[in-house]
Amino acid sequence: MNGARSRNERRKWARLPLAIPVFVRSRDGKGKEFLEFATSLNVSAGGMLVAIRRTLPAVAQIRLEIPSAPVAAMALLPRAARTLNAKTLRTTPADGYYLLGLKFARPLALAEKPSLRRRKLLSKL
Repeated sequence: MNGARSRNERRKWARLPLAIPVFVRSRDGKGKEFLEFATSLNVSAGGMLVAIRRTLPAVAQIRLEIPSAPVAAMALLPRAARTLNAKTLRTTPADGYYLLGLKFARPLALAEKPSLRRRKLLSKL
């Protein structure tokens, strides 16, 4: 396609096929809060496709929490998003799971270049 988008393609960002473990926090159809462990199937700067065991109401508000190990040196690294707010755009049943098409409240931004001071600190490690 020479880098051109097809007429039917509406996505602004490329999707990456990344299986990332995530905790999904939201409310079910009765308004009861829940927390469920799920897995992403693909990720883009604008959203994520997540496989989850329960169905959610249309346009549900969701908080995604990405588990990570605490590392002291992370304080020197650029801040990484570990909690993301999103909303459900679509839900598709699939073999005992539901595939949630999610749109992030704010698109993910590329990490800024580390400052000169930060680079010097990192080079000493």
